[in-house]
Amino acid sequence: MPRKPSTPTPRQAADELLGSLRSHAITLFGLLAVMWAVEIIDFLFPFWHLDHLGIIPRHSSGLFGIVAAPFLHGGFSHLAANSIPFLILGGIVMLGERGVFWAVTIFVTVVGGFGVWLLAPGGTVHIGASGLIFGYLGFLISRGLFERSPLWIAIGFGLLIAYGGMIFGILPGQPGISWQGHFFGFVAGILSAWAMFPKGKKLY
Repeated sequence: MPRKPSTPTPRQAADELLGSLRSHAITLFGLLAVMWAVEIIDFLFPFWHLDHLGIIPRHSSGLFGIVAAPFLHGGFSHLAANSIPFLILGGIVMLGERGVFWAVTIFVTVVGGFGVWLLAPGGTVHIGASGLIFGYLGFLISRGLFERSPLWIAIGFGLLIAYGGMIFGILPGQPGISWQGHFFGFVAGILSAWAMFPKGKKLY
């Protein structure tokens, strides 16, 4: 007769949880460390003009910026402003499983970045992790609705209260701020939730 899977002891469950949280922290802080390392290199070697590697709309060289843009920032203040929201929202996305985190991150980076490349004004360069952060926000707000999960609906509602003011960032506003990156990132986040949880089912 097939054996029933053994129920983990409280100690085993705690060890598994701690291991999962440690792994999540390594992933998040690792990505953030790359962003800071790139900004330090850009500061030490300004003649390399790393920020020019961002998304340049409808320019062939700007296609590489779709992948590079989240790691490039216009100075340490720009990066510092993105660091905490990246850790908080990215961490909440990762609580829903690491596979979900990577799927959302890749989808938002590629789809949101391509939207910027295709439709943002010409002659501009778009950099920063804010598009990815807005993607996480869009995903988290909409996930519960697509997954039909009361828990994630509650999480999304809480984030809407806490970070609802961010949504105004998808509208044209302050010069020098890529509202297009915010907008397409946010839309890509919603689309990623719709793609991964059609009618409440997981597809990843």
